[in-house]
Amino acid sequence: MRNIATLHQPFLAEIETELPPQTEEDNSFFQKNIWQREMAAIYLIEQGTNIYKDYQRFIIHVSEKPKLEVPIREVQQILVFGNIQLSTPVIQACLQEQIPVLFLSQNGQYHGHLWSEESTNLENQLIQIERRNHGDFQFQVSKAIAFGKLMNSKQLLLRFNRKRKVAEVEKAIFGISQDIDSLDLVDNLDSLRGYEGIAAARYFPAFGKLITNSKFEFSLRNRQPPTDPINSLLSFGYTLLFNNVLSFIIAEGLSPYLGNFHYGEKQKPYLAFDLMEEMRSVIVDSLILNIVNHSLLKPQDFDIIPSTGGVYLNQTARRVFLKYFENRMNEEVSHPDLQSQITYRHAIQLQVRRYKRCLLSGVPYEPFLRAV
Repeated sequence: MRNIATLHQPFLAEIETELPPQTEEDNSFFQKNIWQREMAAIYLIEQGTNIYKDYQRFIIHVSEKPKLEVPIREVQQILVFGNIQLSTPVIQACLQEQIPVLFLSQNGQYHGHLWSEESTNLENQLIQIERRNHGDFQFQVSKAIAFGKLMNSKQLLLRFNRKRKVAEVEKAIFGISQDIDSLDLVDNLDSLRGYEGIAAARYFPAFGKLITNSKFEFSLRNRQPPTDPINSLLSFGYTLLFNNVLSFIIAEGLSPYLGNFHYGEKQKPYLAFDLMEEMRSVIVDSLILNIVNHSLLKPQDFDIIPSTGGVYLNQTARRVFLKYFENRMNEEVSHPDLQSQITYRHAIQLQVRRYKRCLLSGVPYEPFLRAV
């Protein structure tokens, strides 16, 4: 089958992980586009960057700065922020090696992605379409996703509140526990979505109470645009998580547009939205609490866009966040499908495969649950 380039558009320790302080080596690293040998993704951030291919390497070049060489075999995805130039041979290599390229605005808003037609499996997608007509399949998968999200949200609050014992957080934990118990009584998708929304309304104000850095405040989740630094970090972190989930869905030959829990009239990658739910608090929310509480970012690291009132990380701070996000994705964790420890990125891949197994073989989908 020939390659076809398709641009798709949609729409800690026991209590806390101690994050390492920045070093002079880190600071020099942050002045470049983001990639290190242990990373699976290339983050192209600096405006005016050019990336071209030389034999089996990607060469990343910005004006007079030293060139960065990346072996193609070590790259799983490329994220392009804003005005970045990819040569035709780079695009061809990504198509041939099935490396997804995701395009975002400078501020991290998702625009679309490029993939090879060879990663598409028509038989899988026909089964996905068939399953959309099975209400029981959609409901059971959605119930597992909602259960995983609520359990992991509760576990984060428990973990970060173990020593602090904030009354508002304890109240939210109790309420989310009741919401989890109520899932057993739910028998339709609308009610399931309702309980998920109620739990989120409990969770985010409690999340804000766990911020110990007096320079940051958070009480209400908002987006499009985010109007304060914490909402900005949440939106950016969720976008990065979404990109990782989307890449693995594509790699498994599934359509990201055929979801179960999320839905809408516009064509969007709803399956990616579904499968990232249980990972939000596990990967992104806990990371943000650690970064903010350890003062690794400051209020002056954020810019306000006058035309929209949106608040976004500036370019230098975005590099800092991306470095810590990649560190988080490379942390090891237990997963019931394997005896050995795996990275969070691998855990996402295993969850996508669990969904694929559920889709094709009827094995019930089980969410990823973070241990206390």
